Amino acid sequence: MKGSELFDKEKVHFNLARLSKGGERFEVIIDPDKAVAYKNGSLKDIKEALKYEKIFSDAKKGLPASESSMQKNFNTSETVGVAEVILTKGDIQLSSAYRDSLREAKRRRLIELIHRNAIDPRTNLPHPVTRLENAFAEAKVKIDEHKNAQDQLEDVLRQLRPIIPIRFETRQIQLLIPTAFASKSYSTIKGFGRLVKDSWHSDGTLLAVVEIPAGLQQELVEQLNKLTHGDVEIKILEGK
Repeated sequence: MKGSELFDKEKVHFNLARLSKGGERFEVIIDPDKAVAYKNGSLKDIKEALKYEKIFSDAKKGLPASESSMQKNFNTSETVGVAEVILTKGDIQLSSAYRDSLREAKRRRLIELIHRNAIDPRTNLPHPVTRLENAFAEAKVKIDEHKNAQDQLEDVLRQLRPIIPIRFETRQIQLLIPTAFASKSYSTIKGFGRLVKDSWHSDGTLLAVVEIPAGLQQELVEQLNKLTHGDVEIKILEGK
């Protein structure tokens, strides 16, 4: 994967950037998030990406690279200059603990996406988070730490569907909110999905139609009932 971070499966105890040059190996110990940001150009100061301003020939063994080998291969023995080349042209190698933390973060994000955007077609209600967590465990869902959650959602759903039924669906909901609560409810409504229609009557009453993931319907109803003290008319127009 040229031009972007590479991740190998070697179990290291810390996170490294590594470059082989002139038959020799050069490594720096990094903060993984900041190193990726530097490699992608969103972080400008390389020192923020380095755990230690030191170049190693083998970081796991604590062996420093010699000044002569750095001079020969990089035309400089200055640490930051060499580190810039290693991080720009080399490979990022993540510790097993950090890879585990990435997978766990993506697992939580995937559960959130499914809970908020899908329903159980048997009940037309969202799957509770606990049920989804149990289904992930039962299906032994494999999560790729290299991909963002959205990109692997379809693959995860294929793994889950033999365990629990899942359907993604959007709904259009019509809301009639009286004047006293219309303004403070408006931003809440917009935060849930796409506003298909908003019509303000002459008396200040708000008639709105919002398209939302079906899994958010219950949450929207609860929030609007709380905001209006139950003084809201709600009508489900359609499902998709």
